[in-house]
Amino acid sequence: MSDSKDFKNYNQVIRQDLNISSDSNKHALKFKTTWGLFSPRTIDNGSQMLLDFLDINSADDCLDLGCGYGVLGLTMAKLAPNGHTLLVDKDFIAVEYSEKNRILNHIDNASCLLSNGFDHIPKQSFDIIVSNIPAKVGKEMLYIYLFDALEHLKPGGSFYIVTITGLRQFFKRGFNEVFGHYEKIKQGKTYTVARGIKPAK
Repeated sequence: MSDSKDFKNYNQVIRQDLNISSDSNKHALKFKTTWGLFSPRTIDNGSQMLLDFLDINSADDCLDLGCGYGVLGLTMAKLAPNGHTLLVDKDFIAVEYSEKNRILNHIDNASCLLSNGFDHIPKQSFDIIVSNIPAKVGKEMLYIYLFDALEHLKPGGSFYIVTITGLRQFFKRGFNEVFGHYEKIKQGKTYTVARGIKPAK
């Protein structure tokens, strides 16, 4: 009976939301997460590294591709209060928690959308697109991200990525082929932050 009760309590505990606090870029944010989402107990080091090197203007329109529970996108919305930030993910639980966290942090200049990559994003252009690139989606999908990001950027807009350092050479080649430009912003032992800039017309 005791064991049964303990398992019942454990079942209830692990179904409760987890809570994370962040003060990235001098903006205090709170995030609710759950098991099954990427890095549910703490903001992952790759996302934190990317946030440290973003260059965003207050009126920029931004896109968080593969938003998870909203760390990158909601921080960008705070950094660009006069623009609009769109958060997208192919996981409906991620989109649900991004929306929950948008409301939790009283962020009105952002919206959350279920989309497989860029497939369901409205016809619009962005000043900034960011992505914590998954390492195991295959090189074909990574090229699709590059081509679609270029198409959805305004001239002069930036596509920022953070990826495992082992993919650095692939993205250097891919950015140069698709964007005609590659900028390595920060390389660490585990992660590399880089970007491509869409040529101005």
